Amino acid sequence: MGRTDLYNRYRTAELLFSQRRYAQAALLLEELLQDLQDLPEQTGTGEARLLLARAYYHSAQLGRAERAARELVAADPSDPYAVLLLGRVLCRQARGDEGKGWLRRAEALGLTV
Repeated sequence: MGRTDLYNRYRTAELLFSQRRYAQAALLLEELLQDLQDLPEQTGTGEARLLLARAYYHSAQLGRAERAARELVAADPSDPYAVLLLGRVLCRQARGDEGKGWLRRAEALGLTV
């Protein structure tokens, strides 16, 4: 498995996401990230992880979206988009009080909520 193959698979997942085929994009990204775990150097997976969290959110896999967003926030607490995504996931799960705190934090990080 070469780096070109990994990149092409990521681009395919982006295409699926842009076509609103979120569940299919999520499956491809899960496989891609699993394959990346086997590599000695796992740098550069942040964009794939964010796209996976977004795909989960848009395909209503909210439990998975929450876990993925929390992992992103834990990895980089200053990532405004990850914070925003976590807030939106929580609100969509009818956990508005908890979600509003994250949305305020995203706003404080510079995003318009």
